[in-house]
Amino acid sequence: MAVTIAPETPLQDDVRELVALLNAHLLPLSPIEFQFKMTVEQMAGADTTLLVARNETGRAVGMGAIKQHSPEMAEVKRMYTRPEVRGQRVGTAILQALEALAQQRNLRVLMLETGSAETMPEAHRLYERGGFARRGAFLDYPDSVHSAFFEKSLAAKPGR
Repeated sequence: MAVTIAPETPLQDDVRELVALLNAHLLPLSPIEFQFKMTVEQMAGADTTLLVARNETGRAVGMGAIKQHSPEMAEVKRMYTRPEVRGQRVGTAILQALEALAQQRNLRVLMLETGSAETMPEAHRLYERGGFARRGAFLDYPDSVHSAFFEKSLAAKPGR
C-alpha cells in the first residue's frame, strides 16, 4: 500500500479518530493502570512529534509519535494502524520514519513501552524486526507483566 507519512498536528478530527480506535483496541488487553496513553492534547506538546500515514485518497490510516525526553533519548508513542491496512507494512513505514526523524535530531536511542507479548504479539514482531531489543523498565514505568520494554540504539552518523 502506498502511503505518505508526514508530521501533523494531533488536534484534528481524523487523528482524534485514530486515537479513539487505538484506545478502544487497548482497553481489553491489560488493566487500565498499565495503559500509558497520551491524549491528543499531550501529543500536541512541544516535546512530541506525531507522524500520520495517509493513503492515496488522503485518509489517515496510521500514526506514531516520538516524545523527546532528553537531548539523546526519545520514546516511541501511540503507534497504530487501522485494521484494514495491517499486514501491508504501514506500521513498518511509520516506525522507519520515526527513526529517521530521531536521527535527524541526533538522538542516540529510541525506547518504547507496549503491552505484553501475549496480548500484543504483532507489535512485538514489528519492533523486533525494526531492530529494537527487549530491555527493562525505563523512566517511571513500573516493571510489570503487563508491559514490555524495547530499545534501539541509533547508529552514529559521521561528524556526530
